[in-house]
Amino acid sequence: MLPFTRPTIDEATIAAVVETLRSGWLASGPRVLEFEQKLSDYVGGRPVRVVTSATEALEIALLVCGIGPGDEVITPAMSFAATANVICRVGARPVFVDVGLASRNIDIAATERAITPRTKAIMPVHFAGLPIDMDGLYALAAKHKLRVIEDAAHAIGSAWKGKRIGSIGDIVCFSFHPNKNMNSIEGGALVLSDAAEVKLVEQHRFHGIQKDAQGNVDVLFPGAKSNLSDVAAAVGIGQLAQLENFNARRKDLVALYYDRLRTEPAFLLPERGDAGHSWHIFAPLLPLAKLRIDRHGFIAAMRQRDIAVGIHYPALHLHSHYRSLGWKAGDFPNAEQIGESIVTLPLFPLMTESDLDHVVGSSREILAEHRR
Repeated sequence: MLPFTRPTIDEATIAAVVETLRSGWLASGPRVLEFEQKLSDYVGGRPVRVVTSATEALEIALLVCGIGPGDEVITPAMSFAATANVICRVGARPVFVDVGLASRNIDIAATERAITPRTKAIMPVHFAGLPIDMDGLYALAAKHKLRVIEDAAHAIGSAWKGKRIGSIGDIVCFSFHPNKNMNSIEGGALVLSDAAEVKLVEQHRFHGIQKDAQGNVDVLFPGAKSNLSDVAAAVGIGQLAQLENFNARRKDLVALYYDRLRTEPAFLLPERGDAGHSWHIFAPLLPLAKLRIDRHGFIAAMRQRDIAVGIHYPALHLHSHYRSLGWKAGDFPNAEQIGESIVTLPLFPLMTESDLDHVVGSSREILAEHRR
């Protein structure tokens, strides 16, 4: 079975994990500090703090920004559930905005129309690694004096006008889940600018604890327990060293998809972007109106050909919890069309050209066979 993604772990990284296990220091320690420094170097020297997941990173970012009950955070209607869930978890309300049909990124003009006196932040997503319009986003945020928390879970290694995501902006959150462009088994990171906020992140990720020079402990608030382990950091260090090669291979494979993925009826392909796109996933839209099968039928037919296909993602506002907050079908047409017809085709560094041709050929056969 060809998976839609697979992590690449080399022998040097495995050896580093073994060395860490033998060191006797398994929780947050020297490996975490090294990982944070290397990530900081990667994003141009800005402070970086790692945590157990991007979800934790986003939630901590909201708390650091002082967002809570009565506040609103604008976010796209197309993303993984975590993007909106963390807003609810801090007691605020997510305000959804539609996305571009090809970009899947938040509509800047619609974002401005959604701003109210209760809006405290914008939480955009760099969907699939395609950078959002950073100039437009930050001009809007400055105009309305809003914080920006970038959900960059897909975008480690992406760049806007030559500047890496994370090297610019307000607070930026990365994911190191095994299905991302690099991983630390599980993990995430916050990129920050303000020294006081760096300290707050450290307290939020470890029980709200503050220590003085003598080692005396005080709890300033009931923080979480989301510090990364040295074992996870050892994996992250090895992965970061290979990230540019991983992303280059992804771009090569995507170029082949654009060159060879010719189906009738035609897929709606995602926005290609430029060299700054890191291609976390390759996810076209099925032409369902022209087919006699639905998405589940397509996925089943691909599986019969030993190809796994993912769904990234259902429209956020149509999940039961968000319907209970008043959102409904028809509110965000592009997000809904994406959510109903998107399929994630295999893309990962160890994928071969032969694998890709199998995906392309199978897709072509299935769509042709079930054309209306």
